Amino acid sequence: MSILPEKIYELAAQVIEQAKAKGISIATAESCTGGLIGGALTDVSGSSAVVDRGFITYTNKAKMQVLGVSAETLREVGAVAEKTAREMAIGAIRKSASELSVAVTGIAGPGGSDYKPGGRVHLATANLNGVLEHRKMDYGDIGRDKVRIATIITALEMLLNAIDGA
Repeated sequence: MSILPEKIYELAAQVIEQAKAKGISIATAESCTGGLIGGALTDVSGSSAVVDRGFITYTNKAKMQVLGVSAETLREVGAVAEKTAREMAIGAIRKSASELSVAVTGIAGPGGSDYKPGGRVHLATANLNGVLEHRKMDYGDIGRDKVRIATIITALEMLLNAIDGA
């Protein structure tokens, strides 16, 4: 039995099943979700055939050291930005043996600012050819747990879209 909410488990199971059918391996690059996307994927039996690895890069230093996000990007736009999510997704592809990645960076809350409010998350998927999709989500100041759950759902949906397009 899964410890995850049913909707997340069902989406993760679909990702694993479809990726397995197409022979696609997956890496995750996570900031505000702290590994929960990778955890959702690996909660599914048989996920080892698909999940290559996950990167938890919570700090800017980790994003640069582990995924190769440029210091210039972080200086210019910060951690919570489209460009950062794109660089994280590409970095996960470059630093893994995966054909597909998903990256998330955002402000789960509490906190934020007028410029970058709590509940704002940038997500990106990438493959060996580059970034496939970016989404800027404004979930609102709904609480840390709810923002993280919503982000996991969006990330899994984006992975399904990427697999469908493969």
